[in-house]
Amino acid sequence: MGLLLGLLLLGHLMVVTYGHPVLEAPESVTGPWKGDVNIPCTYRPLKGYTQVLVRWLVQRGSDPVTIFLRDSSGDHTQQAKYRGRLHINHEVLGDVSLQLKTLEMDDRSHYTCEVTWETRDGNQVVRDEIIELRVQKLPASKPTVTTGSGYGFTVLQGMRISLQCQAQGSPPISYVWYKEQANNPEPIKVATLSILLFKPAVVADSGSYFCTAKGRIGSEQCSDIVKFVVKDSSKLHKNKTEAPTTLQFPLKTTPTVNSYWAWTTEVNHYLGETNAGQGKGLPIFTITLIIFLCCMVAFMAYIMLYQKTSKQEHIYEVASEEPATRTSGNGYSNEPSLDQEYHIMAQINGDYPPLVHIVSLDHELLTIEDKSVC
Repeated sequence: MGLLLGLLLLGHLMVVTYGHPVLEAPESVTGPWKGDVNIPCTYRPLKGYTQVLVRWLVQRGSDPVTIFLRDSSGDHTQQAKYRGRLHINHEVLGDVSLQLKTLEMDDRSHYTCEVTWETRDGNQVVRDEIIELRVQKLPASKPTVTTGSGYGFTVLQGMRISLQCQAQGSPPISYVWYKEQANNPEPIKVATLSILLFKPAVVADSGSYFCTAKGRIGSEQCSDIVKFVVKDSSKLHKNKTEAPTTLQFPLKTTPTVNSYWAWTTEVNHYLGETNAGQGKGLPIFTITLIIFLCCMVAFMAYIMLYQKTSKQEHIYEVASEEPATRTSGNGYSNEPSLDQEYHIMAQINGDYPPLVHIVSLDHELLTIEDKSVC
């Protein structure tokens, strides 16, 4: 009989515990004054239970006051004091924690997390948990130093980078940056902000840095020393691309097109590397274009010279053929006639004055022929 009662009690506890959703929340939470706090409140979603209502209440006097409500219409902040300061998680099902920003001393109170579910048969199940919120003025914790954008503490010159000092505690927290000196045990103050910005970083910025943080209460806290190194990117690039000072071109070349182009490509490639080491290198495309234009100019000059030479040879051939005997189509000869001999001899002897009009050879031959026919 006792065993039966024990089993029935265990079954009832299992139904109560696992048959309905159960809220989980701590008894108390401590938040920093002027800081933010998260008041946890979660449950494990169960099949057949649908969340329909979430409420957060705060104890004011003897009665609790609703400060937040989430229903089918959305989220609603019920008190003007909390508008813009509270947020309820809605991204994860089963997490209805309260996030309260910029805590004031009068925010200390008891907060109630209340969730309502609806079952498949239309019944509603309500669960709530009460959490005590404590607000304290917390001193600044030991600060940590990180770099912006996830960079390490060794960077290249010219980069825009920052060192960030962060500490926990009640704001406001004041920060001071220091840089250690090689020949002086006393560090120098370089900034009074939480972020030390280098825009851009130079080699002279290399050194050992640390920061301090101090809140309204408590003593000043000091971070660990970090070694910040800025490398000269120009020297690094020069070491990788440095070329010999004396140009050594290939001595053995053959008069073929392939070897000529191979020699030209090697020389241009070497000159490009040498100029690149000096920061004045020409792109391979530009060098190739210059060589192509030079070849085109040489080819055009060769074509023009060849055409000019061909024309001179043609003129010489025509001139050399003119003294040859030419026979007209009508059977007449180009040999000088008697009248021509008579005129030439008369000019030489000076017996007659020079002829003013010289009749063409063909005209004279035609005239003589006509006379003979008549």
